[in-house]
Amino acid sequence: MNELKHLAVVMDGNRRWAKAKGFLAKFGYTKGVKTLQKLMSVCVEEQISQLTLFAFSTENWNRPADEVEFIFKLLERCLDDALKEFEKNGVRLKAIGDLSRLDEKLKEKIALVEEKTKHCERLCVNLAISYGSRDEIVRAAKRVVEKGLELSEENLSANLDLPLDVDLMLRVGNAKRLSNFLLWQSSYAEICFSETLFPSLTIREFKKIIKEYRKRERTFGK
Repeated sequence: MNELKHLAVVMDGNRRWAKAKGFLAKFGYTKGVKTLQKLMSVCVEEQISQLTLFAFSTENWNRPADEVEFIFKLLERCLDDALKEFEKNGVRLKAIGDLSRLDEKLKEKIALVEEKTKHCERLCVNLAISYGSRDEIVRAAKRVVEKGLELSEENLSANLDLPLDVDLMLRVGNAKRLSNFLLWQSSYAEICFSETLFPSLTIREFKKIIKEYRKRERTFGK
């Protein structure tokens, strides 16, 4: 049975869920947050130590300004609400991506939650914000050069925002692509595509996906 240490999730379909229900896009994101809270509780229950979430990509900056503003305001509220729960449940937050593009207030709030939860060891939630895998790899290469190190696979990996291999990549929302998410870390990840739009993802389906992954044969190219 495969051990699942690192799960990565592309939380796709929030806007389409809202449109199908006749709601504004913001209701899809709000419902998605509630789904995410359920998934984190399952990760704790299933003893998954790393959960990486694709929250906002480098390409998402091209979305309408009011939508982008709403997403970040929602993130701020979630950080405020989550701090006590994270500390209570042993959940650590780590943000990855090009955070320099975020406003100062949000960066300070992220840094606060990271600091307050750095001792938590039950689950680490890696929140990918303003993130693109190609951008991450370029920034990692620059770090290697700046440090005067040899440009090797080992050094490049160590200088990524998230130097952890992915065990299972889950993409919900019907699309069959990785969308520039953790390309380096997912070199030998198992991939699962779900037709379900993220706000509609249930605990039952999520647990079924985890169970199916654990039964797969992983060869790592051997």
